Amino acid sequence: MDYLFRQLVSGRPAEDVTWEREGVSLAAQPEGAELARRLAETDIDALTPTELFHYVRAAQRLASWAEDLRQAAVGRYCHAGADAPRPGQRRI
Repeated sequence: MDYLFRQLVSGRPAEDVTWEREGVSLAAQPEGAELARRLAETDIDALTPTELFHYVRAAQRLASWAEDLRQAAVGRYCHAGADAPRPGQRRI
């Protein structure tokens, strides 16, 4: 409540948007190792409600990306076994 009051009294928006100007936002960060690092190093207790919303969305995008990688690897693994020559079978 103190934060909101200070923001409104000073004429600034109720939400802290300074973090958006400090670099690539979590919403704009491409999926991959850098996004995973940023999420892991974030103190979620210090986030505003808007920042927490973007944090959750970024974590969902990262999880979906990782799941796509896993599914591609499983598909490759399953097909690799089908393509391998069996004992006694010659490849042409």
